Amino acid sequence: MLRLFPIFLLIFLLSLGLRLWNIGQFNTLVFDEVYYAKFANHYLTKTPFFNSHPPLTEYLIAIGIWIGSWFPASPEITNDLTGAWRSTISYRWLNGLTGSFFPLIIGAIAYQLTQRRSYSIIMTLLGSMEGLFLVESRYALNNIYLVTLGLLGYLFFLVFLNQEKYFYLTLSGIFLGASVAIKWNGLGFLLGIYFLILMVYLSGRVNGLFKVKNLGLFERIKWSKLSLLLFNLLLIPLFTYSILWLPYLLLNPEYSWWGIHQKIWFFHQSIGDGSTVHPYCSKWYSWLIMARPIAYFYEMKNTLSGTIIYDVHAMGNPILWWLATASIIVFSLFIVIILFKKQYHSYFYVFMFILINYLANLLPWIFVSRCTFLYHYMPSYSFSLLGIGLIIEQCLISQFTFNRRLGIILLLLISSAFVYWLPIYLGLPLSPREFNLRMLPNWI
Repeated sequence: MLRLFPIFLLIFLLSLGLRLWNIGQFNTLVFDEVYYAKFANHYLTKTPFFNSHPPLTEYLIAIGIWIGSWFPASPEITNDLTGAWRSTISYRWLNGLTGSFFPLIIGAIAYQLTQRRSYSIIMTLLGSMEGLFLVESRYALNNIYLVTLGLLGYLFFLVFLNQEKYFYLTLSGIFLGASVAIKWNGLGFLLGIYFLILMVYLSGRVNGLFKVKNLGLFERIKWSKLSLLLFNLLLIPLFTYSILWLPYLLLNPEYSWWGIHQKIWFFHQSIGDGSTVHPYCSKWYSWLIMARPIAYFYEMKNTLSGTIIYDVHAMGNPILWWLATASIIVFSLFIVIILFKKQYHSYFYVFMFILINYLANLLPWIFVSRCTFLYHYMPSYSFSLLGIGLIIEQCLISQFTFNRRLGIILLLLISSAFVYWLPIYLGLPLSPREFNLRMLPNWI
């Protein structure tokens, strides 16, 4: 892997540059920055407040603000909307840095799954061309922390299976607990791992349901002590999650640990659904085709040369998004055929890993009645990216010319789409015609 270091470094620097370039633009609070940036500043000013999510996001943004406050900033990117005079860079830069690691993390997961360098490179490249993750990284929001911590938990879980060292399993539990401390839907990452463990333990005990010759590295779960699995993947996440509440509870002594959880639960239960609640509410099934992205920022200016639109849409790379959803359908069919015919396939365990974790993070949203948004799909989408990445990698290394050409065409389409929609991700100035060409009717 050391020989591939320059490739990974180049992709990382590209991701970092896109996230930090002109990050101070729009001297205001964009979308939910009205909550997260404000709440983060409350920790620095020691102002009590109610938070409808677990507190780790605000801790991280507060650290970023504190570090950023040591550097001079132009008045053009400074405001007092958080409750104190802060530069927009101060409450956004740590999100940008964190999001820059997403391509490397998803690439590392791909390698730990298959030990294939080509798969790792493809996934790192695809991760760098995903628009929703780019947008979420450029503002003081919480979703990039949720996904980063959850995927780090998965990465160390896979490293544990490959190296059989419980230290990595403990790290996995810590990161998974920290993901839940961002948002409760971080529990989907833990749920996926629990289902994987259950699948392995049932594989030889349920009338041959999973009697497939190869469960890959997940076979090693059987060699692990169940007590240590439970300790590291149940008690460690719970301890991590609970202890991360301490700064919030010290700042807000009127709440108990249980009391604040009750209040958060009832708060979310009281939120309605539909366009009357928020114009960009979207149902879980609409996420699969990205039917309703979210406008985070929109501004129209009249200049001497004509009308200019500045727009930031929280939307993915459309081609990559739709291909990723298609890959989940393809893998589902593969798994059904393999289980029905009880045939051997060397990547069966990879198919199961992707599908189980995709569904574990998606299906619980069926039971959520409140207004939900496209960004709630990000954990599931991360695993569907692994699906399309595997298909592209298999095409590129195929002995058949048609398959290799198909893989190259898919990469060209994805990269072209990323460049085409990049002005929407970065909030670059567009003419009304240029803007409308990038928007489907239901996206606006």
